[in-house]
Amino acid sequence: MKIHFIGIGGIGLSALAKFLYNDGHKISGSDIKQTEITNDLATNFNAKITIPHHADAVEGVDRVIYSAAVRPNNPEYQRARELGIELLSRKEALKFILGDKEVYAVGGAHGKSTTSAMLASLIPESNALIGAISKEFGSNVRNFPNDKVVFEADESDESFLNSNPTLAIVTNVEPEHMEYYEYDEERFYNAYRKFLSLAKTRVINAEDAFLASLDMESIKLYPSKDMRNIEFVLVNGEPHTRFELLDFGTFEVFGFGEHIALDAALALLAALELGEDIEAIRTRLRHYKGIKKRFDIVQNRENCVVIDDYGHHPTEIKVTMQSLKTYEALRDFSQLNVIWQPHKYSRTIDNLPGFVECFEGANELVILPIWAAGELEVDIDLKGAFSRYKLIMADSVTKEDNVVKVFKDGHVIREYSEGLVCAFGAGDITYQIRGEA
Repeated sequence: MKIHFIGIGGIGLSALAKFLYNDGHKISGSDIKQTEITNDLATNFNAKITIPHHADAVEGVDRVIYSAAVRPNNPEYQRARELGIELLSRKEALKFILGDKEVYAVGGAHGKSTTSAMLASLIPESNALIGAISKEFGSNVRNFPNDKVVFEADESDESFLNSNPTLAIVTNVEPEHMEYYEYDEERFYNAYRKFLSLAKTRVINAEDAFLASLDMESIKLYPSKDMRNIEFVLVNGEPHTRFELLDFGTFEVFGFGEHIALDAALALLAALELGEDIEAIRTRLRHYKGIKKRFDIVQNRENCVVIDDYGHHPTEIKVTMQSLKTYEALRDFSQLNVIWQPHKYSRTIDNLPGFVECFEGANELVILPIWAAGELEVDIDLKGAFSRYKLIMADSVTKEDNVVKVFKDGHVIREYSEGLVCAFGAGDITYQIRGEA
């Protein structure tokens, strides 16, 4: 089929496009701007890319799949309707993409990208559809000629209910994306109940309050008693975590933090259940190299390390801040400066008290304008809310000649050339901190 994707530059939709290309379909797509992702699709997946959206882009296609950010007034959406072309949301498309596959789905509020990438490392000849770039295979998609698929399952729009899971891992559950659930917590938790009930095999963090309350047969990880001797070490200057799990011995995985060990433990318990050998698992776990934008070291110099992190919720940022402090101490740095690009007005408002608390330990906090992600602008007094910090309100940042530069009104107002610098956010901050914006 000829399949067109509206919003193909997004990490989730681009993964589906690549996956369907590998299944033999011809793909095309559009987005509002050219990016590394759209360039990759054009170069390596023979995709015709239209920038920006244009009605003509859907001419001659058999099916259109669109991202959650696309509105009915989009010119391609409207033209597809006029032409009678089948229109499917990303959520709806999962039914035909995954319906006949053996799917190992990973869900949860935090850590699902990491756990998915780890599981893909542990099952080396599985297909993978991940909402982030695995550094091990350099993509958010991996293709093999079989029906096994490691899939990062998204709860933000209940699309994980269309993932047809054979096995489901859930790392933790915390109310998020509540605007979609109309701020109905029971509806939110019921979605997770249904997701888990769809799977034949379930692997859960049994110390999560919600997951512990479920009456479902599951493989249960109790981190406080099943995991021991967690330690953080540098291997060639890069962060690694060692831990012991049950009676399986010691494992080592890229990244810092007890949450990294927990994600790895869930992945390896799932791999064991799927028939993988424990010694092979121990070796393969070392192949995991992290994922892009998760504690992603984009500059590693003796006097200055720059890290890009996708954290956009207080819980995620808080655990990454703990890892940053550990890394700061091991590298013998005396400065930890943080740059934050808030993601979505709704998330910022809903979690403002948590955001105010989660940056504790930063020497300076730079706050950039909120990345709207399609939402209408709301006035939020971030300067007042974060007054406890040594605060810099800025317009943008970049990295030039190993120096992070902070801009306000077109002028450089701060430069960071020493210590540890970490940028948080799910918007274009990832390109800014790399000097690519």
